[in-house]
Amino acid sequence: MSGVVEVQSPYVIDFTDAAADKVRSLVEEEENDQLKLRVYVTGGGCSGFQYGFTFDETLNDDDTTVEKQGVTLVVDSLSYQYLVGSTVDYLEGLEGSRFVVNNPNATTTCGCGSSFSI
Repeated sequence: MSGVVEVQSPYVIDFTDAAADKVRSLVEEEENDQLKLRVYVTGGGCSGFQYGFTFDETLNDDDTTVEKQGVTLVVDSLSYQYLVGSTVDYLEGLEGSRFVVNNPNATTTCGCGSSFSI
């Protein structure tokens, strides 16, 4: 996949240790070391855009990847522009467990944290 861009700098999109640990755990549960966490942005949500997470085996030519602790975070080229400078994390708390994006580009967010505007 010569078109895939590998991001080495944590300043472009940061993938926390907690998120990488959770991805590794889920990949091991599924017994499929080809799975990667794909983070994407879609229109919708109460603030205009919303974050999505899925596991994917496929890398597209225009995907950006971030490697950490032997697992991979993948972002498509359209979503990438909205996620530059963001941190992808995994939180466990009273509200449950979930992957979250801390995005410095977002001018407003909703209470659930999965919707934002720029």
